[in-house]
Amino acid sequence: MPNIKSPDTKPIAMKLPTGPQPTQPTAPSSTSQPSSTAANQKVTADLPASARQQLDALQLANRQTTLARVAEVIIRQSGERSELLLDVRGKSLTVDAAIGNTRLQPGDWVKIMRAGNELQLMGKLAPAQAPAVAKALAQHLPWQQNLESGLSRMLASLNQGLKPDPSPGQLPSARVAQPLPEAARQSIQQVLASLPTATSLKPGSGGQEQPLQQVKQWIAESGVFAESRLAQNPSANVPDLKLAIGRVITALLAQQGQGPEQFTRITPLASPELVQAPLQFPQPVRPSPAPTSSEPTTVGQMLRLLAGMLNRITVNQLHSQVLAARSGGDAPAPLTTVLLELPWVTPQNEPKVAQLRIDQHPDERGDKRDPQKAATSEWRLSLAMDLDDAGPLHFDVALRQHSVSARVWADKQSTLRQVNEELPLLRQSLTDLGLDVTELECRRGSPEGSVTRLEHRLVDTQA
Repeated sequence: MPNIKSPDTKPIAMKLPTGPQPTQPTAPSSTSQPSSTAANQKVTADLPASARQQLDALQLANRQTTLARVAEVIIRQSGERSELLLDVRGKSLTVDAAIGNTRLQPGDWVKIMRAGNELQLMGKLAPAQAPAVAKALAQHLPWQQNLESGLSRMLASLNQGLKPDPSPGQLPSARVAQPLPEAARQSIQQVLASLPTATSLKPGSGGQEQPLQQVKQWIAESGVFAESRLAQNPSANVPDLKLAIGRVITALLAQQGQGPEQFTRITPLASPELVQAPLQFPQPVRPSPAPTSSEPTTVGQMLRLLAGMLNRITVNQLHSQVLAARSGGDAPAPLTTVLLELPWVTPQNEPKVAQLRIDQHPDERGDKRDPQKAATSEWRLSLAMDLDDAGPLHFDVALRQHSVSARVWADKQSTLRQVNEELPLLRQSLTDLGLDVTELECRRGSPEGSVTRLEHRLVDTQA
């Protein structure tokens, strides 16, 4: 639950005028984050019919909360009452209120709730932490390494070892690959052992408990939740991709007689596609490039590669926070967003990565006559992956209560034909889980990707 600064005044009467509302202001690019515990205070109003219609137009169900942005504050000469222009879910709303000691200014965010035909002011939101997150995101953006290619090099080093970095005047042929330090080898083997394989999840097993637990473990160990897991259990050797990469880095530095603090001097190795579109997620699914060389990697190159992989995971963490920080200002904005890259291995022991985006959206189509349904969130899942035989695939799934819709995008014509043949079985499997399938189709190609543009602020737009 967000922490809210409570108003300093007693319940405030806010009246909605019966005349036409002003034109819609430009929507802001980011929202503020709440800062302290809320103590609910009412903003009551005896609303006339036209005011009730204005609230209904916001699709705000009874007892449902939302965020409103203060677009303008006009203090009257008496100083007792003020006229506020609020931007609520992309629509403008003018209210007349005695805000008293509650200091409001343009750009502030407040949390409001509809209670029957009244409004309640839950509190004012504190200044956002988004600028700090955006700054950290911008610092990591240029230095991302593709996890799939990075994992391939990591696994290759188990057999090939690593070459020492050249000394001044040393010939390249004089350098012989050395086995990995034992601590680095154990960490890489732990990552490999924890990765699911292509045969881990069998078709038709989605309703069983074991596959569900495997998927939960897969997500938990992806690296995106590394810090929270480490905070919960700091002494354990937690199986986690990000933490395992850190342990490999520590072992390689120790082999060279350096401490972990030297890691900050390493320039991460970036992948070209992540330099060109650093905030596009999912990234376009491309066939895995063939290895350019079978020569062992040097210790210095591996450290740069690992630094880039850490940056990639960190960018996904920060990117998720930035997108989640936008919630509440506009109706289409998700309440929560999580970006994940989930590695797995093929039967040939080659690493692959599935890109997963999970969004929680406020349901704007809810039946206002049924508050419980109207306040229900809609969960949307986007999954992109490249399979050896089927080729690039993209899945879009939306779930609201017991209703589900799904769309599959296939790049290859043969895969499109096969998926269409399997759609009746998929529909039956979803129905057997107690779900009402509202839409199910397969299309050729790939959907338009979602990209976050980093300018003065961070705005999520459709590419």
